[in-house]
Amino acid sequence: MGRHKTRAIRLGRLTIGGDAPVAVQSMTNTDTRDAAATLAQIARLAARGCEAVRLAVPDMAAVAALPAIRAGASLPLIADIHFDYRLAVAAVEAGLEGLRINPGNIGPREHVDRVVDAAKAHGAVIRVGVNSGSVEKGLLQKYGGPRPEALVESALGHVRLLEARGFYDTKISLKSSSVLDTVTAYRLLAQACDYPLHIGVTEAGGLLRGTVKSAVGLGLLLHEGIGDTLRVSLTADPAEEVTVAWEILRALGLRSRGPEIISCPTCGRTEIDLFSLARAVEDRLATSTADIKVAVMGCVVNGPGEAREADLGLAGGRDKGVIFRKGEVIRSVKGQEALLAAFMEELQSLLNEKESD
Repeated sequence: MGRHKTRAIRLGRLTIGGDAPVAVQSMTNTDTRDAAATLAQIARLAARGCEAVRLAVPDMAAVAALPAIRAGASLPLIADIHFDYRLAVAAVEAGLEGLRINPGNIGPREHVDRVVDAAKAHGAVIRVGVNSGSVEKGLLQKYGGPRPEALVESALGHVRLLEARGFYDTKISLKSSSVLDTVTAYRLLAQACDYPLHIGVTEAGGLLRGTVKSAVGLGLLLHEGIGDTLRVSLTADPAEEVTVAWEILRALGLRSRGPEIISCPTCGRTEIDLFSLARAVEDRLATSTADIKVAVMGCVVNGPGEAREADLGLAGGRDKGVIFRKGEVIRSVKGQEALLAAFMEELQSLLNEKESD
């Protein structure tokens, strides 16, 4: 697939756009004023593979916590700011590498000037973020609602405010809860500019529905080469957003991180509690970066074949199972608890070998 060509910008040590890989982002849902809780969540996100984190900065009490958060976090940080330009200025002065703002709601021209001057002075990037719920009334009237064309015109109008001040370290996001409107909006935006694009479907929903909507919307865009950084927005633990993002990238052959886990959907032939086995394996490998393929299969039809193709595989039957390593049977175990314990033992052995390579 061809990649939509965009300019490259630097978010701290992370390159966004250009030839850089599509970057995975998420957002904390802790109270930013609680530095310890926020840092703990950032660490969990980093362990899952998150590459940049956005923080809500609603007031000066949250600003006061930013120096400690910046000092303790391992990832580039982006301050999410609305309405009060002073929060944006203070955030970059505290060392945060990025801002997410809507220049249209920051206030008069002199306030936008202050934000741009601060971003320039501290080498911060600005994401112009437009959601379907934040489009200006005039554009809503012009297009008959928050149509994709309205989102694009709104975003480009805000970008021009920054360009007029000589600022170009910008990325843009257009988000709607409608998958099709989101896709259309980004297609139009990609034709209109070469700024890096942060893609996502906003207010996507819980873990199941949000994953489906995000996979469809982001999958379409990424397959067309559109998107330089992404966030999967879920009403769930932010760590789940990161896992889903990486799986979308893996499915498209764009990037991979950590183990590939194959498990069958189960059917009437399944005679073992495959759900609990698969969940246990997924939980064990949630933060692993090992490049391995693991199969957890539940019957004698496709199970042995799939398990043999994996670096480590399990094919379960009635109260028993067989463990494969690189296509060879290495253990046959009776009892589900014993099978899980044996498989985890072999999995740890494989991980130890990968770490020593």
